[in-house]
Amino acid sequence: MPPSPRIPAPLPGAADDDVLHDTRWREEARFALVCAGLLLGTALVVDAGVYGLALSHALGWTVLAALLLVVLLPARVSVAPGLLTVQGLWVTRTVRSDRLAAVTWPVGTGRRLLLRDEDGARAEIDLRVLLDNPALWLRLEAEARAALRRGALHHGAADLARLSLRVHAETARSVLKVSGLG
Repeated sequence: MPPSPRIPAPLPGAADDDVLHDTRWREEARFALVCAGLLLGTALVVDAGVYGLALSHALGWTVLAALLLVVLLPARVSVAPGLLTVQGLWVTRTVRSDRLAAVTWPVGTGRRLLLRDEDGARAEIDLRVLLDNPALWLRLEAEARAALRRGALHHGAADLARLSLRVHAETARSVLKVSGLG
């Protein structure tokens, strides 16, 4: 059995109130469950009406609905002081955000931010999570900039600056839209 990944303990003095979570995760998880459930229910009703209910067909539709759920279910992202955690369905990845060594935002894809800390731990976060959660982004940005000032962030200063411009522009656009000015 492979060793389990080491998850750092919370930093001293970090309270549960200091942990920021993706505020839209529940909504998106519910959407994934509803989609998978609707697919399963519709497929079973149609299949039963056309062919009669067969165990092999029901099993096949159940597997297909489960695969849809796996594809649609988003990773759960949280940021505590000094830690960023991305919890997928089977894997949880934690990086020390106060000790970031690399921040990569590939130009071609643009949808994923790759983070690596000084210990070699890696995490990947969807850009939409940062756009939807300004407080989460601000904490991550502050800790990345602190790592840059300390000299720990060896790769990604340009990507961090480009990402910062993108997130702040999207946030400003959202504020203007909500206020009726955009």
